[in-house]
Amino acid sequence: MEFSGILTAIVFVPMVGAVLVAFIPGLSDRLIRWLSAIFTLVPLGFAVAMFSLFDRTLEGFQFVDKVGWIDAAFNANHHLVANYHLGVDGLSAPLVLLTAFLGFMVILISWKVHVRVREYFAWLLLLEASILGVFCSLDLLLFFVFWEIEVIPMYFLISIWGTGRKEYSSIKYVLYTLFGSAFMLAGILSLYFTTGSLSMVDISEGGLGMVQSIMPAASIFWLLIIAFAVKLPVFPLHTWLPDAHTDAPTAGSVMLAGALIKMGGYGMIRVCVSIFPDVARSFAPMLMTLAVISILYGAALTLRQTDLKRMIAYSSVSHMGYVLLGIFALNEISLTGAGLQMLSHGLLTGLLFAMAGLMIHNVKERDLRKLGGLARQMSVIAIVFSIAGLGSLGLPLTSGFAAEFITFIGSFSSKVVGGAEVFTILAVLGVVLAAGYILWMIQRTFYGPVLEQYNGVKDADNLEKVYMFAFVILIMIIGIYPAIMTDIIRLGISPIVALIGG
Repeated sequence: MEFSGILTAIVFVPMVGAVLVAFIPGLSDRLIRWLSAIFTLVPLGFAVAMFSLFDRTLEGFQFVDKVGWIDAAFNANHHLVANYHLGVDGLSAPLVLLTAFLGFMVILISWKVHVRVREYFAWLLLLEASILGVFCSLDLLLFFVFWEIEVIPMYFLISIWGTGRKEYSSIKYVLYTLFGSAFMLAGILSLYFTTGSLSMVDISEGGLGMVQSIMPAASIFWLLIIAFAVKLPVFPLHTWLPDAHTDAPTAGSVMLAGALIKMGGYGMIRVCVSIFPDVARSFAPMLMTLAVISILYGAALTLRQTDLKRMIAYSSVSHMGYVLLGIFALNEISLTGAGLQMLSHGLLTGLLFAMAGLMIHNVKERDLRKLGGLARQMSVIAIVFSIAGLGSLGLPLTSGFAAEFITFIGSFSSKVVGGAEVFTILAVLGVVLAAGYILWMIQRTFYGPVLEQYNGVKDADNLEKVYMFAFVILIMIIGIYPAIMTDIIRLGISPIVALIGG
């Protein structure tokens, strides 16, 4: 038994908050908001402490919590042992910090929600806890449990507090997620019957073959990769994302873009590449092809959108293609770039959705063809939206530039995948397309002829300035000094690269 306690606190404090908010009778809406803020600020404080205390000289997992959970003998051949096993390394620690930060930010973003307040904040807290659990879990069964919990709050957030075709979008999200989860469960069971273990650490260190394999390693790899490709998402499994983003409430969109879809990229690295390094090498060209298609197809679709939130949603499909490209270039630099891209995209697109939601709330319009000249009335929102947009297209001194540059350098120099240079050159075209759609979106929304019907719209208030400037500060810090993240990400990537031989 090992128990440091800090990761358990990070994961379960929001869950406790969700239970208290949901079931304590007689709470006022104001008190519910403040309780939710406290129960997200506390895990953020723990996450900052964890990140600060993380030993940057050691590879492997730190702050480990490990306690026996399930111990059941089915027959002479199968003895199921599942542990409550949490831990973070250089790959997961930044994602835990990102999720805890976003969890607190979405409470502030939701301060003006007045519809079914108790349920709304309870679902937000549960959503944060489940995503944190995915990033901390080192047992495959525990990982799967947290993965599945996330579906429930996201469904209710979209279907109750969403807009447009919210019932359709929420059900589509659930169906896609459960489709991927079915493959994941089959993959996890196959791994267990093949290795006799559910420990991610033991399986990746020991490799396959401890017990008679029930199916080829490549088959198990694809069972798992499909589940993670749905969540990332990867073309052609991406169509749930624009609908979910477009119709979700602002806080739901921020968590969905900022943290939830990162579960797909994280799972690919932690499970697929770590456990199946040889299979990953074999299928890397195919997956890099899908990455390039996702980048270019997602960018091309983004150029055709007229709905502000839908445009940002399709841009996420394109930007997550960079993550897939970096992962399956399979060298240390590209994988580090993929890790930084997940972090950067979480901040940049989270801020874009926050600004889009705020603007739509104030203007009551989301059709880009009907917007224009808003920089005069909404100068603060216009500046912050522009910073997030320019960061997304890779402007130097923002986190977006650092992440994309490192990913491209890594994938171009990959010796593991033949033709990696061609894939990288094609992927770079996505940056050109991104410049087109982001600059057009900013120009169409905030500049051009001033429309008189928007003369009375409000700019950001003081609370809104707090959360938007918090995002901007982190985006600029990582952009100016990316080593604050890349040094720690590399600690998690190095053991994986050693398995690949990259």
